[in-house]
Amino acid sequence: MAGSGNTGVTRWVKALGFTWLGLKAAYKHEEAFRQEVWTLIVAVPLAIWLGETGIEIALLIGSVLLLLIVELLNSAVEAVVDRFGGEIHELSGRAKDMGSAAVFIAMINTAMVWGLVLLF
Repeated sequence: MAGSGNTGVTRWVKALGFTWLGLKAAYKHEEAFRQEVWTLIVAVPLAIWLGETGIEIALLIGSVLLLLIVELLNSAVEAVVDRFGGEIHELSGRAKDMGSAAVFIAMINTAMVWGLVLLF
């Protein structure tokens, strides 16, 4: 934001505030995000307990964090499409379907990482 006057610590603090607002909005309005947050809450202690190395723990936790990131991006795409596209449009549907597909692939990634780390 050129010319906004927000630099250094002020910019950082404001960015954290916007981040917090985004997380609160996602948790309040997105059931899938809430479920994935609870998955993370369960997964972190499990990863620490079941992972044998720091790399395994990082992979287990990281795969769930990646799922949350993709869910946030998908929710953002859906919100923008819903905001600007009240009528049915092929591109709006495609954007939402692609976001959903990204979440599904992130879920497959999470399952694959947990399966491979825990089974091998």
